Amino acid sequence: MKTIIATLVILAVFSNTAYGQNCGCSATECCSRFGYCGTGNDYCGTGCQDGPCTAPPASNEVSVADIVTDAFFNGIIDQAASDCAGKGFFTRSAFLSALNSYSQFGRVGSEEDSKREIAAFFAHVTHETGHFCYIEEINGPSRDYCDEENREYPCVAGKGYYGRGPIQLSWNFNYGPAGESIGFDGLNNPETVATDNVVSFKTALWYWMNNCHDLINSGQGFGATIRAINGPLECDGGNSATVTSRVNYFTQYCNQLGVEPGENLRC
Repeated sequence: MKTIIATLVILAVFSNTAYGQNCGCSATECCSRFGYCGTGNDYCGTGCQDGPCTAPPASNEVSVADIVTDAFFNGIIDQAASDCAGKGFFTRSAFLSALNSYSQFGRVGSEEDSKREIAAFFAHVTHETGHFCYIEEINGPSRDYCDEENREYPCVAGKGYYGRGPIQLSWNFNYGPAGESIGFDGLNNPETVATDNVVSFKTALWYWMNNCHDLINSGQGFGATIRAINGPLECDGGNSATVTSRVNYFTQYCNQLGVEPGENLRC
């Protein structure tokens, strides 16, 4: 995710009255994933930390491991050149280990819904990493991904918050909470995402579950997940070629898994 738009964070935080960071909410309010008090889905839905949080939907009986087979995974990574940094780093076993922390990934709704979500996730991963070739964003160290106005997750001098991992986690306001959730110091040690392959997959699944999972499972379509990952850099005419690339991977993987891609493919 080369760019995560800060305005999305702001909208999520201030869509209702916010009383302050890190919560300590009243009994009738939820502590949102961003650490603010309020009511409604932005606070009580995905990522809700405390209070009358909305219960997640029941999981189905789908086995993600049975869908993401060796043949499926290797069919992606085998297209990367033998000298790619991601060869040997991105493995199916690392993905499955990371998956243990995200029990609802690919397990909501019907079997067809599960397959569509899995296809969508790996479509973005394929596009972002070049078939698992790149662990880190090309020319990433030369790019500034520090939101200096974010005081909850301030940038650490000398550290770069450029894209790393399967969905190219970017920005201090993503590294900070991802690290808190997963259990590593995302602000002081962002490079962990490029050196620990299980943590790397966990950051991708963390971002997906907090920003894309509900979209693909609510019928909004694959296009909504493109917007959640790269926003105006690609959507609304920003870069139609990269949108097409993501859509092509998605439809390819849907075909492999024997499921219709559905509507609203573009953003």
